[in-house]
Amino acid sequence: MNKHIKMNSENALVVFQGKHIRRTWFNDEWWFVAVDIVQALADSKDPSGYLKDMRRRDEGFKEGWGQIATPLEIATKGGKQKINCVSTKGAFRLIQSIPSKKTEPFKQWLAQVGYDRVQEIENPELAQKRMRGLYKAKGYSDNWIEKRVRGIAIRDELTDEWKKRGVLEERDYAILTAEISKAAFGMTPSEYKKFKGLKKENLRDHMNDLEMIFNMLGEASTTKIARNKDAVGFDENKDAAKEGGTVAGVARSELEKRSGERVVSSDNYLEETEKTKRLGRKNIKKLKETV
Repeated sequence: MNKHIKMNSENALVVFQGKHIRRTWFNDEWWFVAVDIVQALADSKDPSGYLKDMRRRDEGFKEGWGQIATPLEIATKGGKQKINCVSTKGAFRLIQSIPSKKTEPFKQWLAQVGYDRVQEIENPELAQKRMRGLYKAKGYSDNWIEKRVRGIAIRDELTDEWKKRGVLEERDYAILTAEISKAAFGMTPSEYKKFKGLKKENLRDHMNDLEMIFNMLGEASTTKIARNKDAVGFDENKDAAKEGGTVAGVARSELEKRSGERVVSSDNYLEETEKTKRLGRKNIKKLKETV
């Protein structure tokens, strides 16, 4: 992340070079007050007027402003008001259109990101390396990362299979995924996230080894069953999802019965990294063995 930017998920503000940019959570992503971005980056005494001029002179903004910006309720000194906010994509588009030295680090970074993505399309192994590096930087162990990468591959295989079988809507994917999770863990993903104390975070990034393994088993089983039964359309694939999740659910229950411990955990990695928690558990186990 650019050193000039400070993000804080608990606050409604982002600090950029000492200037506050208000934001709000909408449609599962952060949206930023457009005029605040202009005020932080453009050398203008009238940021609202500057933004209007930008929209007038830039053909791209004229045609696509409604796609990257929307009026959202933002807290102001006079109470909550609807102010034009832009998505992350819209914020980048806005930054690109501001001719100021302050935006140069952003533009260089965007150019580098674009170059990296082109390289990854030509050589997908680079994308894998980048993903592994990001997880490692977040404090995940190599063993966990291997399972997470494998889980992504299994998930991609499942969604590709659904597409081939006539399930095309993201909303339908969410319903089918909920069926797998309910049968495998006794909870839908939204219930599971609540159980772990998560909000906008990715549930799978907060699963321990066994949770990931049974999640993979449920999704891989669903893919296998859908193929073998030649499931077509949403209803038939929903049945396959229930059956695939049940395979994982039965295996999970059997392990819990034999081990005497629950697989589903309320643990998350919000405050303590996966690697730290893993090492902590190992040390506790060693201490118990020596007593």
